[in-house]
Amino acid sequence: MAFSRIRKLDSASRGMSRTAAVMLCSCLTSLFLLHCLRISSSSPTPLRARAVGLLENLRSLRTRRLVQEWTLGSQLERYGYARRPRDEAPQPEETLILPPLDLVTSGRVSSPRFAGKLSPLGEGSKKLPQALIIGVKKGGTRALLEFLRVHPDIRAVGAEPHFFDRNYDNGLEWYRELMPKTLEGQITMEKTPSYFVTREAPARISAMSRDTKLIVVVRDPVTRAISDYTQTLSKKPDIPSFESLTFKNRTTGLIDTSWSAIQIGIYAKHLDNWLQYFPMGQILFVSGERLISDPAGELGRVQDFLGLKRIITDKHFYFNQTKGFPCLKKAEGSSKPHCLGKTKGRTHPNIDPEVVQRLRDFYRPFNLKFYQMTGRFFGWDE
Repeated sequence: MAFSRIRKLDSASRGMSRTAAVMLCSCLTSLFLLHCLRISSSSPTPLRARAVGLLENLRSLRTRRLVQEWTLGSQLERYGYARRPRDEAPQPEETLILPPLDLVTSGRVSSPRFAGKLSPLGEGSKKLPQALIIGVKKGGTRALLEFLRVHPDIRAVGAEPHFFDRNYDNGLEWYRELMPKTLEGQITMEKTPSYFVTREAPARISAMSRDTKLIVVVRDPVTRAISDYTQTLSKKPDIPSFESLTFKNRTTGLIDTSWSAIQIGIYAKHLDNWLQYFPMGQILFVSGERLISDPAGELGRVQDFLGLKRIITDKHFYFNQTKGFPCLKKAEGSSKPHCLGKTKGRTHPNIDPEVVQRLRDFYRPFNLKFYQMTGRFFGWDE
C-alpha cells in the first residue's frame, strides 16, 4: 500500500519535473535569442545570423500555413492563377507570384497592383501597362514617348513590343517581363503605333484591362502619308513613285485605299473599331502638329489625362532649327540635351500638287467625321 503510494508520488513528481524543465529551457532559449538580437544590426555577426535563422525557422510553419491558405482562397484568381484540378500534375513552366507576406497576414491583397513580380530588393515590380500610345505611325509617337519619359512618375519601354498585333500568342507574362519595374504611384507605358489600325487590338487590350488609358497621336493624313512613304523610300530606294502608289487609276483619280500609307489616315474608320470596346473618355487624341508648335501644351493635356502632376513644362524644351522640331534640354537620366535621331525629320520628296489636292479632297469627309467623333478640330482642311 505504502509502496504503491510512493510510486504514484514519484510519477507525479517526474511529470512536474519535466514540465519545469521544458519551461526553464524555453525561458533560457528566449533569453538567449533576445540577447543575440540585441547585438548591433550595423555589424551582423555569425551569432546574430544564427539567432535570426532560428527565429525564422520557428515562424516557418506558420508562414507556410498562411501562404497555403491564401493560395487556396478566392483571392488567387485575381492574380491570374487559375485553380488546377487536384488530380492534374503541375506544369514545370508555371510560376506562382505571391504578394509580400505582411500583406497576406493582414488580408490586404485585393488590389491588382500586386499582380507584378516583386523585386526582392524592394525596387518595384513589373506590371502590365496602365496606358498605351497606340498610334499613329509617323504621327509623332516617338517624340511623345521620349517627352513623357522625363516625368518621374512614368516608366516606359523604349522599343515597340508589338504585343497586341504580332506577339499576342506569347502571353501576358511574356509581355509583363518586357516592362520596366515601377514603384507605387508610377505608371507603366509602352507605345506601338500599329495597334490603332490592328483590328484585333481593341478586344485584346480590353481583355487585359478595360481601364487601360489609350493615347493616339494624329497628324494631317496627307502629310502623314507622305512621311510614311519617305520612310519606306529611305529603306527601299527602288519603290515606285508616291503618285503611282496613290491611285488605282491615275486617269480616273480613284484613290488606292489598300495602300497602307493611305489607309492609316482614315482615322474615323479605325476609331469606330476602338469605340466598340472603350469609351471615348478613355482615349486621348494628341495633335502631331501641336506637339511641334506647342509641346508643353500637348504634354500638359497628356499629364492631366494620366492623372499626373504637370511636371513637364516649357522649361524642358528648346526648338532645334536644323531639325525643325522641339528637343529636350535634358533627357531621361541625362544632363545633356537630346533630340530624336536622324531617322526623324527627314526631308520629304516633292509631290505633284495636283495629287496632294486629290488626297485632301479624299480625306475631307473622313476628317470631318473624325472631328465630330472626337469633339476636337485639328484644322487639316483649312
